Amino acid sequence: MRLSAARMHARLACRSGQGTTEYAILVGVLVVIAIVAITMFRPKIEELWNAIADGINGL
Repeated sequence: MRLSAARMHARLACRSGQGTTEYAILVGVLVVIAIVAITMFRPKIEELWNAIADGINGL
């Protein structure tokens, strides 16, 4: 019993995957922010894209 308690303590003390999890959460939050920003500014982005395309086609 004492051995399994020591193993459990060692497993809980191990934090090697903590950094990976934090980076995954950070990337997920950034993706959500990017999607929200693109959705909110979509009309302006389309307007800018069309202006650029019209400028290129006018050359």
